[in-house]
Amino acid sequence: MSYAIIRNAKYKSENLKGIYRHNERRNTNYSNKNIDRDKSYLNYSLKSPQFTYEKEFQRIRKDYNLKGQIKTVSNIVCEYIITSDKAFFETIGEDETKRYFETAYKFVCQYKNLGEQYILSAKVHMDEETPHMHLIFIPVVHTTDKKGNNIDKIACSEFWKAKDSYRQLQDAFYNYMVANNFELELGNPSEKVHLSVEDYKNITNFEESKTLLQDIKIELPEVPDISNFRWTIKNRDERIQEQIIKPKDKTIQKLHEQNALLTLALNRQIKTVDKAIKYEKDIKPILDENAELKEKYETMENDYNIRLQKETEKIENKYEEQLSYLENENNFLKKVINTLQKTVHKFIEWICIKFSITNEDSFIRKFECENDISFDPEKQIEPEEELEYEEMEW
Repeated sequence: MSYAIIRNAKYKSENLKGIYRHNERRNTNYSNKNIDRDKSYLNYSLKSPQFTYEKEFQRIRKDYNLKGQIKTVSNIVCEYIITSDKAFFETIGEDETKRYFETAYKFVCQYKNLGEQYILSAKVHMDEETPHMHLIFIPVVHTTDKKGNNIDKIACSEFWKAKDSYRQLQDAFYNYMVANNFELELGNPSEKVHLSVEDYKNITNFEESKTLLQDIKIELPEVPDISNFRWTIKNRDERIQEQIIKPKDKTIQKLHEQNALLTLALNRQIKTVDKAIKYEKDIKPILDENAELKEKYETMENDYNIRLQKETEKIENKYEEQLSYLENENNFLKKVINTLQKTVHKFIEWICIKFSITNEDSFIRKFECENDISFDPEKQIEPEEELEYEEMEW
């Protein structure tokens, strides 16, 4: 079964130009080879920005009087990338695919009471291998100022304050999509389910068993010594030994063995729980550090991709400008050459008329022969010069 996928990324002001050109398909060329430009007409918006992301951010901030101190290092917008796998969209078809993204858009508007007004853009890309939606929004929290007045504030860190905020997001998104009749799964199927230490204690009734174990005394009761019985009748002594003493002795021995096994099992249980408690204490800082490193790595990777995209665009724009300049210069030179050729021909005609030369072609050939030069400019270029030109051009 397919999975409900929602991923979050955070962006600073300097990143907005790059993601705007990519999401809204404003670039001429793309480094991503999965983009099929012939299918870009299939892309559509659930919400289109009035301006670029930078100007749209400033407009929304002003119109809704958003509070919050913005620095150059501040994350001012977030981006949800919402999708599933390719097979899922092929199975549900075009109409259900559109409903999937419309439903996801409604979820974002409602999640954490964000509001549609703080969404800059929601663009569905159908020109790549798997359909997906880029949804850009301002992380606004609804809070109060020092005077107790209700305010809306731009605060990315507060919006994602909880340590498991991304897990909360994924759970909420999954539940919302399933509630809207999409057959999906949550999480990674390869993950195993582990009981917490507290759950383990509750299931095994650990504390009560531990107390009971401390009260158990593994001692054999005293077995009556038949030699102390002052019975004189032999048959009676034998009956007592066979019918009373031996059966009770066997029962006591059996209970002792069972008690010893129970004690061993409970001791193992105590050791297991103690190890689990120690492991939980030791692993918690590691897991917290791993989560922080993972988030830091994702942020660094995202920043790197954006910088790479910006540098690529700079190089592309630079060469496009140079190419355009050379094309204009080449067209101008062609016009100069054509004009010069027309002028030369007119000059020859004028000379022929001026000096009563009847045969213009003969006059030109005589000129070429006496001066060992071709009247055609292209023929004047020697093979070596032509080769050198080709090498320079290459």
